[in-house]
Amino acid sequence: MDSYQFVTMETLSGGRVCRIKLNRPDARNAQNRGMLVELDDAFRRAEQDDEVRVVILGGHGPIFSSGHDMGSKIGRQELHGPNPHPTRSMNGGTRVGTERLMLQEWHYFFQNTLRWRNLRKITIAAVHGPVFSAGLMLAWACDLIVAADDTTFADVVGTRMGMMGVEYFAHPWEFGPRKTKELLLTGDCIDAEEAYRTGMVSKVFPATKLDENTLAFADRIAELPTMTALLVKEAVNQTMDTMGFTNALQSCFTLHELNHSYWGALSEGKRWVGNAEFDPGIQDWQNASPVEIARKDTVGGLGQSSNTH
Repeated sequence: MDSYQFVTMETLSGGRVCRIKLNRPDARNAQNRGMLVELDDAFRRAEQDDEVRVVILGGHGPIFSSGHDMGSKIGRQELHGPNPHPTRSMNGGTRVGTERLMLQEWHYFFQNTLRWRNLRKITIAAVHGPVFSAGLMLAWACDLIVAADDTTFADVVGTRMGMMGVEYFAHPWEFGPRKTKELLLTGDCIDAEEAYRTGMVSKVFPATKLDENTLAFADRIAELPTMTALLVKEAVNQTMDTMGFTNALQSCFTLHELNHSYWGALSEGKRWVGNAEFDPGIQDWQNASPVEIARKDTVGGLGQSSNTH
């Protein structure tokens, strides 16, 4: 089933489980446009296949995903090269300024993720290593998350780009409201054990057993009648939507675009995110200090992880 450049796709367990993996290990599975388009196609193919009951989303290489592609050679060519990705001439790609940015991000960052959240199959994210920013979006779009014991979760766009969070702003629903504020204001992370305690993660496996145990978990879920599984998913998702989940995401996407416009105005249209040139409080994302685990008894920051409050 694998016919992609940036993702792999295979069926397992007699066709009942489909496993999709991000496949840019040399780029820490940074999400370039080609990857996102291929991932959407792979999800759609898995959804269309009536034999598939559970879809696993993982990543090849040392980490699940480092987030958006922030300027790799492939990423630059796709968006700004002489032969750009076909999606640069559709879905707002031919518009200018804020309108182009908003429409492109709505289609390929926000709406994609929301569509994957509502896939008509049960989905499991199998994550490992640092999961950064837009990597969170992919994991949060899945019904269940299982993590290797070396996994950490962080959205660093506040401290490194002056942004209020990524486009799919599920943070308060996943981290909790106050923890979301802490993590975005500091750029700190939580580990797999804390993510398990909060309910964001369902299972924590040894890294060497992640694929094997995730497949066994998927096989167990695949035993449930497909109608039952779908209605369990729909009952929970509709409950969250009644509580305001999707409307909140739509509202926060607008705030995200306002944040881009703020930096665009300050830079006279040269940049859509912040950097130290415009505010010394922003770290250079390419040379930023290591992400620290948010601990209850330390202030953290500037390598002072042992400082108590």
